[in-house]
Amino acid sequence: MIDNASIESLKNSIDIVDVIGNYVELKKAGANYKANCPFHGEKTPSFVVSPSKQIYHCFGCGVGGDAIKFVMELEKLAYPEAIEKLASMFNFSLNYTKGSSDYSDAKRLLEAIQRWYVKNLEQNKTAKSYLHDRGVSQNSIERFGIGYVPDGRSVMRFLDSASLPRPQAAEAGIIAQGEDGGYYARLVERITFPIFSPNGAAVGFGGRTITNHPAKYINSPQTKLFNKSRLLYGYNLAKESIYKNKKLIVCEGYLDVVMFHQAGFTEAVATLGTALTQEHLPLLRKGEPKIILAYDGDKAGVSAALKAAQMLAYAGFDGGVVLFPDGQDPADLIAKGESETVAKLLREAKSIIPFVLEKIAESYDLYDPRAKETAYGAMKQFLSGLSQIIKDAYIPMAATLIGVAPAMFGTQTQPNRARESFSQPKNDVAKLSILKTLLEKPELIDFVLDVIDIKMFGTYASLFASVVNGEKEHPQLMGLSVDESIKTMTEKELERALIQFLKTYYEEKLKRIPKDTTMPSSQKVYWIRKIKTDIIPRLKRGELVASVTNI
Repeated sequence: MIDNASIESLKNSIDIVDVIGNYVELKKAGANYKANCPFHGEKTPSFVVSPSKQIYHCFGCGVGGDAIKFVMELEKLAYPEAIEKLASMFNFSLNYTKGSSDYSDAKRLLEAIQRWYVKNLEQNKTAKSYLHDRGVSQNSIERFGIGYVPDGRSVMRFLDSASLPRPQAAEAGIIAQGEDGGYYARLVERITFPIFSPNGAAVGFGGRTITNHPAKYINSPQTKLFNKSRLLYGYNLAKESIYKNKKLIVCEGYLDVVMFHQAGFTEAVATLGTALTQEHLPLLRKGEPKIILAYDGDKAGVSAALKAAQMLAYAGFDGGVVLFPDGQDPADLIAKGESETVAKLLREAKSIIPFVLEKIAESYDLYDPRAKETAYGAMKQFLSGLSQIIKDAYIPMAATLIGVAPAMFGTQTQPNRARESFSQPKNDVAKLSILKTLLEKPELIDFVLDVIDIKMFGTYASLFASVVNGEKEHPQLMGLSVDESIKTMTEKELERALIQFLKTYYEEKLKRIPKDTTMPSSQKVYWIRKIKTDIIPRLKRGELVASVTNI
């Protein structure tokens, strides 16, 4: 395990500008630096690096953090690996302490258990027969490291015989601890598919039952090495082809990936029992490939493909969607010798945006005026999330699909919504200035909470709560921290801002109370008199008034 003092020393010796400058071209912009975000495609720089705060934030995709977080995200590394990467970049010597929690011990354990799984497969005829019946060749079994895990007692015996501590095995996700304190194997009587990080380190396993267990597939739990929302099965084997051919095929299962590769489609990867998420996007972006979604044509597959296609469209990816017909999946077709059919389907993939538009139109009865109106709203909402050039290109298609005039989608451009800006109305700027001050000077939080309730901040209430809870890595708070247009106030300026905020708040209350149909008349009279004759006069005299939220 890396010594904590050593980690702190490394943090103090590196400059985030130097670190990120090794990966992207930074340009000076006032007190900060700017660049095109390395985590999502963009033409106008919205990625900001603050040397004074030693953090980065992208106003486009929302990522942010310190130098270590940047290396973790960009290189797809665990925290200790990122520390070691930075140390090697800056010729810094790390100190280590002994301990069973060292992440490298977990990696060694995973590698040992993987070798044992592979050995077991050779000795289990049922498991091998299943794979061969599914069309998986011996070469693919070896290439993907497919194995087999027997009963739970065998797992425990192996760990003991190999001197692999059970607590360490639990930390790596191989076993789990029950309520009685005893340990049990997470995977039993399953074919195993080892899951690797992009750089080829074993981080977890997927297991496929061959005993008709209700859970057909089980994955390793979340561990310090395994985050299923950021990993793609087979990526370590596919990345060379992805970079070379500028194409990436996303499918639904482990066997689909294995059979795709076996048939020569070596750009194939799969999500790990979860939908494609925003967290996958940086990995999908690497090498700037076209993304082909290759999903089953059943209801669940269509739904997953639609959600993934919308997300990819908003993120600016190019690519297409293939839905395999008649309830078949890629593995089935390839096993039956229909690789050319698969190749043809991939070549004829429906482009992402037309696919989304068509599926939206198909979801409604367009002969029903109300359903048609709903379809129009859904389509307009989807198009509004695209860049104006792309939106304009697809308005005629959208209009044709639901049978309305193109003019109904509007001709005026909206600003690109990808960039989250803090250019707000005056009252919003005041609220953000208060939040930024509390972010920079947390010792003033109690002072503010004495006079303002979090709910009084309206749309910024959740952001206020994040400040109070010290969630400094909240994406919007990071953006607020590096936004030079929002001012950090002195304590005196903060007091004046609070008085003005409260005046505005109670003046608005005065306008709304008479219209409130839920409030008894007697209460209305009381609160109107209280605000007019007590609260607002005190505020005008420069006196802070404790918040009143039970109006």
